[in-house]
Amino acid sequence: MKPDEIKKLDAYLKRTLNPAIAVKARPRKNDSAEVYVGDEFIGVIFRDDEDGDLSYNFSMAILSEDL
Repeated sequence: MKPDEIKKLDAYLKRTLNPAIAVKARPRKNDSAEVYVGDEFIGVIFRDDEDGDLSYNFSMAILSEDL
């Protein structure tokens, strides 16, 4: 993802979900970004530009031992 996309996603998630969220570029990947709360990795945002409709999908796994 481009740096300006990451900044927009970061601002949106901070405003919508939690000010402690941070969206960071992934090394060697340009179709997604990593999402953190503080120093803890919580998921990945994927860029979906299929059929000319741009959207972003957030994927977060929740382990049973974390519940």
